[in-house]
Amino acid sequence: MPQTIYAKDISLFDLKEKFGLRAVQESFLEQWSVPIQPLTELEQLQLARIISNYQNLSQRRPMSEETVKMVILSPMLDLAGFYQPPFDVETEKPIRITAEDEGAIVKGKIDVLIVQKKLWILVIESKQTGFDVMVALPQALACMLANPNATEQTYGLLVSGREFVFVKLNHAQPNQPSQPTYSISQAFSIIPPVSQIGTVLQHLKQLAQMLKTA
Repeated sequence: MPQTIYAKDISLFDLKEKFGLRAVQESFLEQWSVPIQPLTELEQLQLARIISNYQNLSQRRPMSEETVKMVILSPMLDLAGFYQPPFDVETEKPIRITAEDEGAIVKGKIDVLIVQKKLWILVIESKQTGFDVMVALPQALACMLANPNATEQTYGLLVSGREFVFVKLNHAQPNQPSQPTYSISQAFSIIPPVSQIGTVLQHLKQLAQMLKTA
């Protein structure tokens, strides 16, 4: 009987052993074909509002997953254009991936799934992680590996409220001896005085433009 593993409990070691996944060093944000565009004054004002909302609420109590989605993630996706055509959004999407040779089935869910399974977003609760966004990486990669419509690349975004990390997954291709590989960006913090929330929005807008033409 196949062993069932829940994505929230999986490790990077498990993904390497069961699915052949390995990490590569790749500055993929700088390699995107769409150039970075400067933010408008209105966008900068809206980002300042997001930061203000975050600072107010996070000082009162640890931010739950739902609060992070509402206060941070949703307005960022709106500013990047992901709520407009041709994009579609699914939430709480269940996933299932099978490693037949290992007799293992991985089950879990992804928080937000955008446009033909090309962008996978996982949100983590600050009270459970101590704001360490990287604890979500194995679960996000497991969900991305389960993509039934995978082409060459899919992208992920890890969100803790305080930090964002972009993920790129290169899928193994049929009839090729390649293994799936992944790379990650630096962690972008939205906390002043040196907030990087503007850079996050610029990269989200880049990614939206890329996916429109993919």
